[in-house]
Amino acid sequence: MAVGETPSPDRHAAFMSALVTEHFVLQTAASATITEAASRNSLYVFSLSSSLVAMGFVSQFPQTFRLFAAAILPTLFALGVFTTIRLVDTGIENQLFLRRIAMIRSYYRTLSPDAAVYFSAESGRWPEAHAVPPLWYGARIALLTTAATMIAFINSIVAGASVTLFVNNLFSGDGIGVALTVGVATAVTLVAVFLAYQRWRYRATEHTTPRAA
Repeated sequence: MAVGETPSPDRHAAFMSALVTEHFVLQTAASATITEAASRNSLYVFSLSSSLVAMGFVSQFPQTFRLFAAAILPTLFALGVFTTIRLVDTGIENQLFLRRIAMIRSYYRTLSPDAAVYFSAESGRWPEAHAVPPLWYGARIALLTTAATMIAFINSIVAGASVTLFVNNLFSGDGIGVALTVGVATAVTLVAVFLAYQRWRYRATEHTTPRAA
């Protein structure tokens, strides 16, 4: 329907049918992002826990342990990087779907006085209230509670432990202090890089996404 055009009853009925269908599809897609995020979280944590158990079994053989760790830890880190990137994507996709749903609800409110009450912005979920998610600690801290951040933190520890083992091996076991320092610095740097990346992705999406009226 063109803006300002008075639709015929048939066209209005077809439009409402399409709008309700789109609403349902968006709700399904939003749920799918949550399901995917949970599956990816589980896959990474299961892979990590299984690898740690296996490393525990071979730890009594130093040479075998070093070879095993050299193969497993970089693989886990790569899996964690891919997982966190996709988790950021699913979080952004979920917000996009919620914004589209909010736009549809804003149209519902114009149908009748009763619709304005039942589909009011106050009774809806984010982002209809034109505010950040209702978290008392604010949006910056909220980014620390995402699924992507959780996996990124764990993966940074994996990277830090890997670097610690590598540096300590270079010093033949006599440089544990230096190895720990380098490992901690690696983990902190990776966390900072991820947080900056996640914040950049969300801000870029925020500036390019239409909002509900």
